[in-house]
Amino acid sequence: MTHEEILAQFGPREAMEYDVVVVGGGPGGLSTAIRLKQLAAEKGKEVSVVVLEKGGEPGAHILSGAVMDPIALTELFPNWKELGAPLNQPVTGDDVLFLSGTSARRTPNVFVPDCFHNEGNYVISLGLVTKWLGEQAEALGVEIFPGFTAAEVLYNEDGSVKGVATGNMGIGKNGEPTDSFQLGMELRARYTVFAEGARGHLGKQIITKFKLDEGKDPQSYAIGVKELWEVPADKAQPGRVVHTAGWPMDNRTYGGGFLYHAEDNRVTLGFVTGLDYQNPWLSPFEEMQRWKTHPAIRKHIEGGKRIGYGARAITAGGLLSLPKTVFPGGALVGCDAGYLNASRIKGSHAAIKTGMLAAEALYDALAAGRSHDELTAYPAAFEQSWLHTELKRSRNFKQWFKKGNLVGALMTGIEQWLLPKLGIKSPPWTIRNAIPDHAKLKPAADCQPISYPKPDGKLTFDRLSSVFISNTNHAEDQPAHLTLKDASVPVSINLAKYAGPESRYCPAGVYEFVKNADNSDRLQINAQNCVHCKTCDIKDPTQNIVWVTPEGGGGPNYSGM
Repeated sequence: MTHEEILAQFGPREAMEYDVVVVGGGPGGLSTAIRLKQLAAEKGKEVSVVVLEKGGEPGAHILSGAVMDPIALTELFPNWKELGAPLNQPVTGDDVLFLSGTSARRTPNVFVPDCFHNEGNYVISLGLVTKWLGEQAEALGVEIFPGFTAAEVLYNEDGSVKGVATGNMGIGKNGEPTDSFQLGMELRARYTVFAEGARGHLGKQIITKFKLDEGKDPQSYAIGVKELWEVPADKAQPGRVVHTAGWPMDNRTYGGGFLYHAEDNRVTLGFVTGLDYQNPWLSPFEEMQRWKTHPAIRKHIEGGKRIGYGARAITAGGLLSLPKTVFPGGALVGCDAGYLNASRIKGSHAAIKTGMLAAEALYDALAAGRSHDELTAYPAAFEQSWLHTELKRSRNFKQWFKKGNLVGALMTGIEQWLLPKLGIKSPPWTIRNAIPDHAKLKPAADCQPISYPKPDGKLTFDRLSSVFISNTNHAEDQPAHLTLKDASVPVSINLAKYAGPESRYCPAGVYEFVKNADNSDRLQINAQNCVHCKTCDIKDPTQNIVWVTPEGGGGPNYSGM
């Protein structure tokens, strides 16, 4: 049955009214809700706020490095230490390494650009911080609906956003309602905030509908593949932060590694690969596994045990790719807009800050009796904020790396090390990009195949064993949430021209090409493996794959990530 037929037979949907609906229970969404409630309490007013979170609880789908700059959290909760925020491990030292195949060259601290300095920051689990933010939000009276996906944007007759509808539950693989069917509900609001993270399903629709990216560079992305390890006590270096550039990437491919020593003998590490890579034979997952075998990385984790795995797309376009963040009836915050600072490999402080700025504009609009209009005060406040200053300074970071890693490293040094020493806070030049990531892929015949070593099960692993420890689960009897605009394209174009890159860029083994009985090829989609990283939605060279929301509560269930 089509969506319209289901509504005709089982509708109308139940509707709930709020002042503000927030889509996404990550740092940006929760900070929006928290700041709104703080302002209402200060003024003695009532503001109704609900947060929809597709994970089983706030933090269940959160994946980040993470080293956190507490600047925005301190603005939101000046007493966060007394409140028990899980920022327990201060950074104790930075290593910036340039790797060759067998050696590592450490950059002297005096020459490390400001963006890679982490004094005053904390090694954290962003999942645990997000869970804590959820507790603070509920204590302030925010309603949080975990396990509910926002599947549809609702519009008023004048075209402004009216709210969202949650997905129907209990739809079988055949598209027909099952015995456990439940119709989704409508959450209507005076304003709706989208905080879904990078490449948000509804955020993408909003950007397209309102042409919010008009005149902007295409958003650029990377994929971060991450593992969590428990290491022997004699290997633990709590607070040590390591970033690497160079091997295993070639000079034309953007990428680098991170390794952070957390508390309790835990090490979080991962590899970031720019999704503007050109060689379709490249596998970000395999590059991460290969990177771990380098002596400079192996020494930190050898003898330990891998206890967590995940992957997530990361926005990297920065200020030049930032869309207009307001539209009639709502706003975009955090990585749904693309505020992450790729040069610092940090986005949580930006998500919190933009949530706060949006909340302040929201509160003033609500207090003035407004609804469904544009919150112009939000982008105006951003332009006057420390976050705008930070992003303006680093606006060329990814663009320089598109010209090669040597150029990128040199120009990052000039822009974020030399110029500040000369008293120049922001580079006087701007480098633009006009080509989206998916259009960068070259035909397989024009590229060198990459031979990756087999996993040893101790230091390196395969995809399926990795997905297993991400606790990923989707109800088997539901329609696949990874959809194709044209089912013939994967074989006729992607396989024929690009050697089937979806079987390599997916870090969860969702896509595989298999043979039919007549020896013809077909694409098999193992949607139950999906860790919701959004890489396929971004990198598919034909833009034929569309990620849509599965039933609420499905996907990974990260712990300590």
